[in-house]
Amino acid sequence: MSWQPRRGSAEVAQSERSEGAISISNQQETRSEEDLDLPWQVIVHNDPVNLMSYVTMVFQRVFGYPREKAERHMLEVHHKGRSILWSGMRERAELYVQQLHGYLLLATLEKIG
Repeated sequence: MSWQPRRGSAEVAQSERSEGAISISNQQETRSEEDLDLPWQVIVHNDPVNLMSYVTMVFQRVFGYPREKAERHMLEVHHKGRSILWSGMRERAELYVQQLHGYLLLATLEKIG
């Protein structure tokens, strides 16, 4: 799974960006300190592959959300095409995205193997 925003992916974007969220791989390393201090968002996009129950479980494990909150986010992804799961410091956002990618990769490997 790539860092590029697309269906079925998780991305990290600065919250000030309202159109065309920018993924981590596209961030310029020469940003000002002011830009780096802005909150970052973890955004999960819909995909036609993973079961809703699996997505709910992943949200619970990665973010520590109670089942009800995880289900609300899952339904938002399902109905609206995406959900902002978390907002905060860049390093934590990158960790969450890596964990989400790990679960998506695991689910893919289980389906093909």
